[in-house]
Amino acid sequence: MFALLGRSSRERLAAVAGPLPQQPRGAFPSATRRTALAFLASSFLPIAPVRAPAAEAISFGLNPLFLDSDIELLSMIGSYLSARLGRPVQLVRRRTYQEITALLLSGQLDAAWVCDDPYVQHEDQLELLATALYRGEPLYQTYVAVNENSPAKSFDDLRGTVHAFSDPDSTSGYLVTRYLLAVRHETPASFFRESFFTYGHRNVVRAIASGLAESGSVDGYVWDVMSKREPALIARTRVVYRSERLGFPPIVCPKATAQTDIAQGIARAFLDMRQDTLGKKILASLQLDGFVASTPDLYRETLEKWLFVKAQA
Repeated sequence: MFALLGRSSRERLAAVAGPLPQQPRGAFPSATRRTALAFLASSFLPIAPVRAPAAEAISFGLNPLFLDSDIELLSMIGSYLSARLGRPVQLVRRRTYQEITALLLSGQLDAAWVCDDPYVQHEDQLELLATALYRGEPLYQTYVAVNENSPAKSFDDLRGTVHAFSDPDSTSGYLVTRYLLAVRHETPASFFRESFFTYGHRNVVRAIASGLAESGSVDGYVWDVMSKREPALIARTRVVYRSERLGFPPIVCPKATAQTDIAQGIARAFLDMRQDTLGKKILASLQLDGFVASTPDLYRETLEKWLFVKAQA
């Protein structure tokens, strides 16, 4: 059933998809180099270098929350933002959440769509511009899933399994599961037989479905959308845990530039997306209902989980 799991780590993780980025220390342990999965490497999102932008161009970061490298979707987002802002827009993507956050905090990005975990970590330096509406609310969940053939019925049944995480700075792909372990006085190393990072929620699903992992932590929004787009793949997985609903990953900018025309223009562009023809097409592709203004209170539960895990380390 899990033929791949019988292989050694070196055999299962046969090739490295480029050098792995340096990971956060402290509460969030470094990702093992065994995370570079050969069969997943082909699905990594294109990584665009940060070049000196064209004159007066606006730079906007997109993290790996996106389901795939849909060129048409990216083109629509770029065209929509450029039209609304009246200036060229450079979309910047990276493999990890940490890289996008670093570019944002260093002033190399005007704004970015980030995960809620990096936002709460750097709330004192980041300003909320807009939050997506999913199924009518600015909320989503973490799912913990297993292979369809797994006997597991609950989270506690996952002890001793090989577990796939998405990213060390992902709420749904790491933090929530890390919190569940912390309240049990466990860590990934003590609870799972082995764990690794795939750097993509879709990659987590693929790892579980193929048997490369026995369990995994995945964004519930991504899993739900994949259930419609790739039902055969999702059918090979089964959810055993759903978290409470948390604030959806927000669009943010540095606090220092929050009142500038650029930041306010980006906010208006997303908040008005439901009233624009191209904006409606983007929302339909993302299976979102629109964007709303939000406050830090929306992310209090994510912050509490992050602080709890950080205190355990």
